[in-house]
Amino acid sequence: MTDVATAPAIEDADALIAEMGHRARAAAVILAATPTATKAAALERAAGAIRASEAAILAANARDMAAGEGNGLTAALLDRLKLDPKRIEGIAAGLEAVARLEDPVGAVIDRRTRPNGMAIERVRVPLGVVAIIYESRPNVTADAGALCLMSGNAVILRGGSEAIHSSRAIHAALVKGIEASGLPADAVQLVPTADRAAVGALLRASGLIDIVVPRGGKSLVARVQEEARVPVLAHLDGLCHSYVDRAALPAMAEALAVNAKMRRTGICGATETLLIDRGFADPAPILGALIEAGCELRGTAEVRALDPRVTAVNDEDWDTEYLDAICSVKLVDGVDEAMAHIATHGSHHTDAIITEDAATAERFLNGVDSAIVMWNASTQFADGGEFGLGAEIGISTGRLHARGPVALEGLTTYKWIVRGAGQTRP
Repeated sequence: MTDVATAPAIEDADALIAEMGHRARAAAVILAATPTATKAAALERAAGAIRASEAAILAANARDMAAGEGNGLTAALLDRLKLDPKRIEGIAAGLEAVARLEDPVGAVIDRRTRPNGMAIERVRVPLGVVAIIYESRPNVTADAGALCLMSGNAVILRGGSEAIHSSRAIHAALVKGIEASGLPADAVQLVPTADRAAVGALLRASGLIDIVVPRGGKSLVARVQEEARVPVLAHLDGLCHSYVDRAALPAMAEALAVNAKMRRTGICGATETLLIDRGFADPAPILGALIEAGCELRGTAEVRALDPRVTAVNDEDWDTEYLDAICSVKLVDGVDEAMAHIATHGSHHTDAIITEDAATAERFLNGVDSAIVMWNASTQFADGGEFGLGAEIGISTGRLHARGPVALEGLTTYKWIVRGAGQTRP
């Protein structure tokens, strides 16, 4: 069964994206000078339009869900795709949350006065035109549009074919709010076709697009990083770890392990590998709680000896982002071996330690090279909204420009402003 209902294959993807890019560039000039209050009002009106369009959005999502089920999407992908009244309210509330955030545009990062009297400032400015390529998550249409608009950027959105009806319905509501506030509709554009040629055109649009953000599976992100002729902000995998130290409280360790894996298995912040110190008093209840919660455990021989329901782990498991109710488990000799395992198999996304030993926790927090490192907290908190950022454009595992949840500040760069009084350089 298929129900993509896209426009026919486009004859000239480069021309389509170029035309959208020119319109976005013109909108970006306007947004860069738009007052905070106007941008906030646009998002608040867009939130109202989302709520008013609930029936239309749910009907569109039902078409996508039916097609996804017919096309054999996994349970994790269907969960990402599904909308209900609660999730739609969450989308609307997310827009309002972004509207209330502090506007980074124009903020002075630092200032200094040189001995010759010149006053120098570094000031935050928008990136310009952002392209976002994403799969299965219709809420990204709203989150990305809101964050880009509030940070003064124009955005071109290219959602996946599996969520095309949902994305179109959400985008239509966004545009209503934007236009009602006097801002250009071209501030947030949605590529009108699911033709994959449009993705290639976006990646080649140097000079029109300033940065590309892929949000999707490993194959999508790998393609973007390989083909892009513009900067990319991305992460390939969410190979997250939770480490139970010998000084962990048993009840806390059990609760955090289950939540970190099973709250939502299909998100990039879900724990995929559980490491347990051999000095921890009794790992068996943690394993049992995970299994009883519906998780398939794959472990080493000594883990399997603790619970016969655990199946054998293989070398590939340590490097697999399951995005499902599956977790690899290993016993380690202390925090150093845990950190070594994470360094070898992790993806620099999110890793957590569970312990009451503050010194050990600090070793872990300072020694693990990941975008997000946690102490006594579930890795499921790896989310811009949970960090007080309103929403996120994605989680960056790189080291340049922005790292971790990328929200308003991560969508800005800076320029130097110099004020002089006739100084000449000797």
